[in-house]
Amino acid sequence: MAQRLHLVFGGELVTPSSSVFKNVDDIHIVGIFPDYDSAYNAWKSEAQRTVDNAHMRYFIAHLHRLRDEEREAGPTEELGS
Repeated sequence: MAQRLHLVFGGELVTPSSSVFKNVDDIHIVGIFPDYDSAYNAWKSEAQRTVDNAHMRYFIAHLHRLRDEEREAGPTEELGS
């Protein structure tokens, strides 16, 4: 069974109605989590901590969706072999 890794990250947005970060260098990486529930709890904690700043936004990225385990690996993935 494939791992279902989730990345929680966030930062200040240019406007609250967009998903464009004001400064990519200041993105806060909360961490990588082994399941959605733990990622959600981390996301919720950070979102609540920054609730007074409308420009701060945190996201959950489903890292496992970036890979298709059934597809043949690309050339960059083969470099470590």
